[in-house]
Amino acid sequence: MPQDPVPALLGPLTELLETRFRDLPPSSQEMDRAAVTQVLETVVERLGDNYPYFHPLYAGQMLKPPHPVARAAYALAMTINPNNHARDGGRASSQMEIEAVAQIAAMFGWPEYLGHLTSSGTIANLEALWVAGQLGAGRIVASEQAHYTHQRISGVLKLGFSPVPADSRGRMDMDALEAELRRGGVGTVVATLGTTALGAVDPLEEILALRERYGFRLHVDAAYGGYFVLIPDVLDEPARRAFAAIGEADSIVVDPHKHGLQPYGCGCVLFRDPAVGRLYKHDSPYTYFTSKELHLGEISLECSRAGAAAVALWATQKLLPLVREGEFARGLKQGRRAALALDRKLREDSRFAPLAAGAPELDIVVWAVSHGAGPRDASQLAQKIFASCAARDLHLALVQLPRAWFAAPGSSPADEERMTCLRSVLMKPEHEEWLERIWQRFSAASADVLGSEQ
Repeated sequence: MPQDPVPALLGPLTELLETRFRDLPPSSQEMDRAAVTQVLETVVERLGDNYPYFHPLYAGQMLKPPHPVARAAYALAMTINPNNHARDGGRASSQMEIEAVAQIAAMFGWPEYLGHLTSSGTIANLEALWVAGQLGAGRIVASEQAHYTHQRISGVLKLGFSPVPADSRGRMDMDALEAELRRGGVGTVVATLGTTALGAVDPLEEILALRERYGFRLHVDAAYGGYFVLIPDVLDEPARRAFAAIGEADSIVVDPHKHGLQPYGCGCVLFRDPAVGRLYKHDSPYTYFTSKELHLGEISLECSRAGAAAVALWATQKLLPLVREGEFARGLKQGRRAALALDRKLREDSRFAPLAAGAPELDIVVWAVSHGAGPRDASQLAQKIFASCAARDLHLALVQLPRAWFAAPGSSPADEERMTCLRSVLMKPEHEEWLERIWQRFSAASADVLGSEQ
């Protein structure tokens, strides 16, 4: 593991925090140190049964290590364990949440909004669609490449749901969306800016044009891709236009625990119209009594929420402001460059077939194995390469996608055929520096598998 600066920071900082409460009478907590140590040693042993999510050789799922300042701030807050449901349970951490969320809203160009942190992107999307359902009846429609929880959330809310086909880049097909709108009964369109499988960016400008004609509520699920609004200069033109238009959405979700360098779980939901706060109104006289200021529980479906998550986010954004050309934005650019470099290497290697429609839009790369007679062969080889990479401590991911998306121009494989492909999420800034070593291990693992298939 890399040298960890957090333990050295925590000792003196914990002592400093304790001085803020020095006027209280002494209170001790008895503890059997030997028993506790024995339990924690077992915890360490159990935790060793994990993939090395913190290391650049882990390039599989959307797992990015939290920044040391986030971990330290979270640990400090946990000595108090604030609850951001009410200022009575999290006075300082509630104010820090309000300030941190304001910085996220400013990133999208919203000086006025209603928003707060959540325990996950799923809960953030649940709130956005709950508000949408409260404001008007109608089906929820989203790309078939949108996160599967949108359909599940629609079921929980008892709202109809219709998936919209995606094009060969994994983006929502606009002709198919308009066909759904012509059918009528659509209340909300979910646009995804950064799909889970490919990091695809739905054409938000075109969706906004359809909103002018058909009238619907627009929710943007930018749980994964939201922070890319800070680096438009390194995005391709379609993605750049989509992020430039994000401020026209009715609601936005972004996950600080993805690119935002935060521990799990930390999601964020924002509403462009602060007046939607009326939908949360409730009477809880036993909860809100020490402050006339806004309690975050008054604008949230969740009650208890970890104040430590807000403290960690506030500290991270204090150190790394959400501004273009800042250190945080530079880290996003490094991952983006790494993804483009990996995609180029794959396109130059006849053993593999990246997306035929073009390079990745964010920092997720997917590719098929071209060695083999058909999708079944390609799928089996991808799974073998995945295992061979893991044996070399290189951890990738697998994803099932339509075979047609990887076909050479002019060929016509059946659209319904799906095959298992390889996938890499290059979201750590270190991935750019490590790309050559990643490629060497991947190429060697592939040679072992494909050579044995000759």
